[in-house]
Amino acid sequence: MIALVRTHPMALRLALAFGAGVALASGQAPFGLWWLALPALAALIGIVAGAATRRQAALLALFGGAGHFAAALSWIVEPFLIDAETYGWMAPFALVLISFGLALFWALAGWLAHLGAGWRRPIAFATALGAAELARGYVLTGFPWALIGHIWVGAWPVQVASLIGPSGLTLLTALAAALPIAGRARGLGLSAALLAAMAGFGLWRLSLPEPPPAGPVLRIVQPNAEQRMKWDPDLAATHFSRLLTLTSDGPRPDLVIWPETSVPYLLDRAPGLLSEIAAAGRGAPVIAGIQRGEGWRFWNSLVVVGPAGEIAGLYDKHHLAPFGEYVPMGDLMFELFGLRAFAAQEGFGYSAGPGPQVLDLGPGLGKVLPLICYEAVFPQDLRTAERPDWILQITNDAWFGTFNGPYQHLAQTRLRAIELGLPLVRSANTGISALVDARGRVLSDLPLGEAGYKDVALPGAFPATPFSRLGELPVLVALLALAALLVATRRPRGA
Repeated sequence: MIALVRTHPMALRLALAFGAGVALASGQAPFGLWWLALPALAALIGIVAGAATRRQAALLALFGGAGHFAAALSWIVEPFLIDAETYGWMAPFALVLISFGLALFWALAGWLAHLGAGWRRPIAFATALGAAELARGYVLTGFPWALIGHIWVGAWPVQVASLIGPSGLTLLTALAAALPIAGRARGLGLSAALLAAMAGFGLWRLSLPEPPPAGPVLRIVQPNAEQRMKWDPDLAATHFSRLLTLTSDGPRPDLVIWPETSVPYLLDRAPGLLSEIAAAGRGAPVIAGIQRGEGWRFWNSLVVVGPAGEIAGLYDKHHLAPFGEYVPMGDLMFELFGLRAFAAQEGFGYSAGPGPQVLDLGPGLGKVLPLICYEAVFPQDLRTAERPDWILQITNDAWFGTFNGPYQHLAQTRLRAIELGLPLVRSANTGISALVDARGRVLSDLPLGEAGYKDVALPGAFPATPFSRLGELPVLVALLALAALLVATRRPRGA
């Protein structure tokens, strides 16, 4: 395949690389076509490995990555279309910039892969790609969305994330795709063995006995406030009334959960607000997403409202979304383009909270790790010193549209449950709200675009997983070992 690729003109190879990247994106939610994505990744590896020079390898990897990210992250245009008159012109530029910007990580991987030759080059690209995807989750605050390993969400191999996390899953997937390119029939056999081992572990973990249920009944509220109207002052009372009605309806649960920024008022500027929420809870605490301010600083926060209307717990989001919640070089961007953070309704952006924390909700409800929206895509932010009993994500996925964004966000939260072996509860403004067990399975959900609530029993937790204890360390060791192997087997020039 490598020799065949070299015979094509460079323009055609760039188009093929871009197309392979698009096909690779079919493995991401909502499609989950891993059986198409894996051969597409193998094709891309073959195209990059067949480059005649390092520059060509980098360019081919760049276009492959751009195709992947353009297809997978097409939802990135949605925030710009909420206020299309002001920001709509930026949407196509945003998609191109993020696609090729993230693909620079893949371009570096392609350049590094060309340092090898023969069978080493596909393996080197797979190894460098694994390292690049790991780095993508950390560099410049990180953006580990649409990782290659995400193609397995919903399939047996995804359970491997409990051992080595999403970066390890990405590395194994890249190696499985590279082996047939590197070793033909023998490589195909090794690839099949690797995939069988991943699937076998997943099937075994799914067959384990169910952990004892935690006990409490939680109410997940989904108000379905359309983003274009969410902050309309004339509709604020209507939206708030809907939340109160969904909270007070039916049998009283043990805890009520509202989504991110569901309260259309500032915490410190709405007298009597907490009393109304507590009254609707009828003695059950209510967790609500709300904005709060101190002077000219504002936070995207989660508040626990106790039965007497008191603040029983507070968490400020710490991992903010660039341009969504703060603007890098904000003063300059506002002066040049009038650009402010989309989600912040006060000021020009949010302040970051102090960091991850576990909230103790008391007997029966246990200790919870709260996440607000975007924070759920960062596995490193969930590894706290104190192990919680369950994970809670409140989010406003109305920013992501109705096509692939909300489904991809849910897929990543399912991975967080697998990685830690903990149940996860998700309340989303417009959907998809869900109850996820400790193996990442969706037990109950509220679909996109529907208002309502679900009363769910919190499932049990598994013991701490290897990933929850070791994090990325095993992946870093594997990457170093593969790099050492490639260097040790490299032929000297002229040999």
